[in-house]
Amino acid sequence: MFLADKASDDGSGIWCSKGTIQRHTELGETTVKRTVREFLKEGILVETGARTCKNGFTVVYRIDLAKVEALEPTAEPEIETGSTVAPVQSGPGTGATVAGVPGPPRPPNHPKTIHKPPTRKREAAVSEDADKILAAYPPDRLRGKAACLAQIEEAMKEGIAPEDLRQAVQAYATDSAGFTRSKVCFSDNWFQSRRWQAYVERQAEDREKATALGADHRARLACWISDNHPMCKHITPRQVADLLASKLVTQAQLQAAGLRS
Repeated sequence: MFLADKASDDGSGIWCSKGTIQRHTELGETTVKRTVREFLKEGILVETGARTCKNGFTVVYRIDLAKVEALEPTAEPEIETGSTVAPVQSGPGTGATVAGVPGPPRPPNHPKTIHKPPTRKREAAVSEDADKILAAYPPDRLRGKAACLAQIEEAMKEGIAPEDLRQAVQAYATDSAGFTRSKVCFSDNWFQSRRWQAYVERQAEDREKATALGADHRARLACWISDNHPMCKHITPRQVADLLASKLVTQAQLQAAGLRS
């Protein structure tokens, strides 16, 4: 929407730096760069040139209106009321049979299907997680508690782990500890603009790196065992159990290396 506000009626003439987009939308730098790359990949944005500025140059973009019009609409269609000609049946009836064969079961989205609401226990757990996440935000910047809790619960519904959100809040609190009041972000704006997303993505990247390092370390230990390397004497019982569980070594290799499971 910010890029559309900057564009001409035909979608052209967008020239604003990613830093400008970040300041006005209150999104993270990583989020802005990733979103622009995705728009370019999908063809929604098109690079049309460059414009000089005090820091060098700024890329000029154009919104491809045809691509935007081809996107699937997100608004719900209006439901018309009144009689219809040859109305279409809403779904298979219950208990109907054809030539003695029972009809198909009622589909899950049938109008008469009763979906069970979430239990009070689950709702209480979600609310408790949201409270813990918001409690990690710097208390002097809290604002609009109800709106914050709603945004947190919405993020968790999208599949974001509560612990990841809490760690994102803690990381932001640490990063902004020395900020003056004019530079900090109040909690309602922070959650509304999804500024936690950059921290969550960073956490995922760190976990991937840690997993890769762990796999490399296990492979090295497995090589020591298969080669009966003198360094085998430094392998701990816990590491032996981990190697066995990952099936990188066998009991026979462990015995040959003088190790016990």
